[in-house]
Amino acid sequence: MSSQASPMPGSASQGPIRAAMPRRKPPIWGGRLQELGMLLPACILIALFLLLPFLSSFEIALTNQRLIPRPVPVRFVGLGNFQQILTDSAFWTALWNVTRFTVMVLPIQCGFALAIALLLNQKLPFRNFFRGLFFLPAITSMVVVCVIWSTLFQYPTGPFNQIVGFLSFGLVSPIDWLGDPTWAMPSIVLLSAWQAYGFQMIVYLAGLQNIPETLYEAAELDGANAWQRFWNVTMPSLRQTHIFVLIITTIQAFKLFTQVNILTQGGPRGTTDTLVHYMFTAGFVDQRLGLASAVAILLFLIVLVVSLVQRFVVRDRR
Repeated sequence: MSSQASPMPGSASQGPIRAAMPRRKPPIWGGRLQELGMLLPACILIALFLLLPFLSSFEIALTNQRLIPRPVPVRFVGLGNFQQILTDSAFWTALWNVTRFTVMVLPIQCGFALAIALLLNQKLPFRNFFRGLFFLPAITSMVVVCVIWSTLFQYPTGPFNQIVGFLSFGLVSPIDWLGDPTWAMPSIVLLSAWQAYGFQMIVYLAGLQNIPETLYEAAELDGANAWQRFWNVTMPSLRQTHIFVLIITTIQAFKLFTQVNILTQGGPRGTTDTLVHYMFTAGFVDQRLGLASAVAILLFLIVLVVSLVQRFVVRDRR
C-alpha cells in the first residue's frame, strides 16, 4: 500500500497557472523617490551655499553694493564695475600672474604625481604605508604648509639658502625667495606643487591599476623595453586620466589665493598678485562688494573658457 499522499483537488492545475503568471514589477516611483530623498539634503546645501550665492553675484555685480552698508543707498551701475575692472592695469597683471603660475605648476605637479604613482604601483614592501605617507601633504592645511615653508624660505639663513650655499661652496649669495620679484612666483609654484600633488597621484594610481596586465605582457613578448612600454602602453591607456587631471589642476591653479595671501600679500611689486587675491582686496579690504562680484564672474568665465578649450584640444578624435 502506497504511503504517498494524494494531491488535493485542484492543486495540480494551480501549479502551472501560478508559474505562468507574470511577476509584479516593483513600482518605479518608489525607488526613485527613495533615491531623491537621499539626494535632497546634499542638493539643498549645494543650492543654499553655492548656487544661490553664485546667482546673487550677478545682481550684486550690477550695483555699487558695499560690504558694510552706508547711508548712501545702493545704486544700479550697470556694467560700470566690469568697465572699471577691464581698464585697471592691476587686473591684467593679476591675470598674467595666475596664467604664469598655471603654466609653471601644471607640468611640475602633474609630472611629479605621475612619477610617484608609477613608483607606488610597483610591488614594494610597505606599499600601502608609503601611499599614505606621500598623500599626507594633500590633507594638510595650506595655512600650516605655508607657515612651515615660510621658515624654509627665510632670508638669509633659512634651510633653502643653507642648501644653496653648501652646494655652491658659498659662491651663490643668499636668495630672498619671497622678496625678490624673480624668485617669488617660482617659490610659490614649488610650494603649491608639493602640497597638492597627492590628489593627482591618487587619480593616476587608480588609472594605472585599471590598465590590463595583458597589454604589458604582449608588449614584453614583442621585445619592448620598460621605456617603450611606458610610452606605448601606459601613456595611451591613461589618456582619459590625463584629461581629467589637466582640467582639475588648471581650475585649482586659477583659484590660487592662500599661499599668496599668507606669504607675499601679492608682492613684491605685484608679481604674485592673482585674480582671487585681487577679488579679495576689492571685496574685503576696499569693501566694494559689487566690484568683487564682477571679478568673480569674470574669473568664472575665464576658467570656463580655458576648460572648454582644453577639453576640445585633448578630445579623442577617433
